[in-house]
Amino acid sequence: MGAFADDIYEGTSNIPVFSESVEASVPVEPPKIDAGSAIVMDAMTGRVLYEKDAYSKKPMASTTKIMTAILAIEHGNLDDMVTVSKRAAAIGGSTIHLRAGEKLSLRDLLYGLMLNSGNDAAIAIAEHIGGTVERFAEMMTEKARQLGAKNTNFKTPHGLDNPDHYSTAYDLALITRYALGNETFNQIVRTQTAQIQGRSLYNTNEMLDLYPGADGVKTGYTSKAGRCLVTSATRGNRRYISVVLNCSSRTARAKSSRSILDYAFDNYKMYTLVKTNDVLARVPVIKGIRKDISILPVDEIHLPLREDEVENLKAKIDLPDQFHAPVDSGIEVGSIKYVVNGKVIASTSLKTGPGVRRKEFFDYFLQVIEQWVKSVRISG
Repeated sequence: MGAFADDIYEGTSNIPVFSESVEASVPVEPPKIDAGSAIVMDAMTGRVLYEKDAYSKKPMASTTKIMTAILAIEHGNLDDMVTVSKRAAAIGGSTIHLRAGEKLSLRDLLYGLMLNSGNDAAIAIAEHIGGTVERFAEMMTEKARQLGAKNTNFKTPHGLDNPDHYSTAYDLALITRYALGNETFNQIVRTQTAQIQGRSLYNTNEMLDLYPGADGVKTGYTSKAGRCLVTSATRGNRRYISVVLNCSSRTARAKSSRSILDYAFDNYKMYTLVKTNDVLARVPVIKGIRKDISILPVDEIHLPLREDEVENLKAKIDLPDQFHAPVDSGIEVGSIKYVVNGKVIASTSLKTGPGVRRKEFFDYFLQVIEQWVKSVRISG
């Protein structure tokens, strides 16, 4: 059975849909930006708040190193000493000037990787964790698949141009969202300066200085990828991830990132749609010791919403019309979906509350006695 919430919630606790008395508002137009692809994702829920060609495969330059870093953190010991190979020392592009045979801790290499965008640090990490660069790249792609980044393929740990090395703005946001769940990763990417073995490191992420609340993540540039930037920004209980790919300049990527993050912070607020202790409905129970059973959500739902979405938000639930006793507690029996303009934006399963056992002979007997006592009192 499917029905809109307003049709079936008579007599139950308030369904978590917002009042229709909210003053009507017009959606704010998203900004126009100088980026080939872009996205803003809510870090807590994964909801996409802004997108521009976010699902097209593109080279992503050194934003690749987000995956390099999280694999190193998860598979390595940060205190391990890593010996720099000739291959690592010989790599071109952005480096931290590693020398063949030099030994650094994996922790120091991670700072060199994420602050100065060291390609040599990327190779050294890949060889240490994966045995070879090629095997490490396979590990990177495997991890991407596990995270749902289906349009991403890694061939290097650094991101220098390769026709088989690509991602999408959406996939990079997914990967970053996962990485930000790791405190070590968070600590590294929000660091602006560091010292490692006589080297002074300076974070290439201009947003750390330019944007209020910015706390990560990674820059990138190659001739084919253009200027790229993944940014994290936190204000209060809101954290958003922005990705811009193929921008024409550092100024353009910073301006584009600022514009789409401003759009998200200015237009979205976090709402709690449902809590796990909310009784959303009561369904009749045939031949039960109680006449009905409470229905609760399996998960809480928190979601960033614009004002115009709040006005148009509807809750749609699917539940059986009735149950036959006995009914156990905690059984998944349906779902609730939150819909805006015909599009489902959130959902969770519904489960039964405290169980209802079947009426037995003694229960019916007691019911007869209670009715008789009641009738005697009335007649007396």
